Amino acid sequence: MDISVVVPLYNEVESLPELNAWIDRVMKAGHFSYEILFIDDGSNDGSWKWIEDQSTISPAVKGVHFRRNYGKSAALYTGFIEARGDVVVTMDADLQDSPEEIPELYRMIKEEGYDLVSGWKKKRYDPLSKRLPSKLYNATVSKVSGIKLHDFNCGLKAYRNEVVKSIEVYGEMHRYIPYIAKQAGFTNIGELVVRHQARKYGVTKFGLSRLITGYLDLMSISFISRFGKRPMHLFGTLGSLMFLFGFMAVAWLGGYKIYEQLNGNLLERVTQSPYFYIALTSMILGTQLFLAGFLGELISRSSTERNHYLIDRRTGE
Repeated sequence: MDISVVVPLYNEVESLPELNAWIDRVMKAGHFSYEILFIDDGSNDGSWKWIEDQSTISPAVKGVHFRRNYGKSAALYTGFIEARGDVVVTMDADLQDSPEEIPELYRMIKEEGYDLVSGWKKKRYDPLSKRLPSKLYNATVSKVSGIKLHDFNCGLKAYRNEVVKSIEVYGEMHRYIPYIAKQAGFTNIGELVVRHQARKYGVTKFGLSRLITGYLDLMSISFISRFGKRPMHLFGTLGSLMFLFGFMAVAWLGGYKIYEQLNGNLLERVTQSPYFYIALTSMILGTQLFLAGFLGELISRSSTERNHYLIDRRTGE
């Protein structure tokens, strides 16, 4: 099969018939073998009923329905598991992504050898209050990840099948799939300028709160990718430095008092100095950080994923 189109959705019954017909028209015009996977994230507006009915009419249409709303990451992860096409294309169900971009995305994967191609909505029909934070967010993610993309959160993306089978998306990590793919060893990541269309039905499912959660998720994935299997490298180093700083400060205070007393100068007790408590706190925090790293290391070594590595090729078979 050439293409699997994965469409996560939540209460989008108005746009589904038009979107399905549009994808079907583009696929047939390009003579692709394809499937459309509608992943219903707990809709309660009749979306699943439409998917069930359409799947009996068209063998290309398949659906998965969640009992409740789990979020876009869960929907994408399920779609990735179900996808059988050589190229997997994801797109939103609100008609703001154009299926007309799919043939070019497919070509870039198959002919130019990209592992992942992300859409870039260069001209957007969103309000300024949404565009400005998005620019700041994308610039930050690009800097942290080292991936030169303009629109990390664009729903329109294409992947080699091997990529989606090798990554795990959870929580709200769908915003960082290019970063996750890069950490898994798929570094050939491209970008395609795509058309962005004004929303035709319904309302957006995302609010301003995603700006806060987005940065928290970025910190989380950055930490996991660097120290997930070696937490002692971070916590042990910080803990050791803080303990050493505190110990040296206490030693200096004690040594200074002894020196002054030997020279006949009476000083207040060491415990009366605020620097003593700063040093003591530093030693306590350093010990706690070191123990946190040690416990993290024990947990990491007990994980079933501790020796999970992606093997790309073999010889001698």
